[in-house]
Amino acid sequence: MIETMLFTALTLFGIAIAIALFRIVIGPSLPDRVVALDMIGVNLVSGIAIISVLLGTKSFLEVILILAILAFISTIAFSKYIERGVIIERKRDS
Repeated sequence: MIETMLFTALTLFGIAIAIALFRIVIGPSLPDRVVALDMIGVNLVSGIAIISVLLGTKSFLEVILILAILAFISTIAFSKYIERGVIIERKRDS
């Protein structure tokens, strides 16, 4: 019963990732694409966690952690780029 639920959840996460990919390609604006990219990151983390539970291993936990950190940092960087036009600001002596 639990395996059926996990496979169903994995399928739904795959469908959500496909829809987000469609939004990245077609998205009318850059913020829409950034939100879709963040959504893909969250769904990938969730999907890998489900695979880890299905396989009964803890070896994917480091992958989940690194992927979550990279998704968070990329979302922050894209948001800062959208707001200010640059990701890293440098102070200039004038």
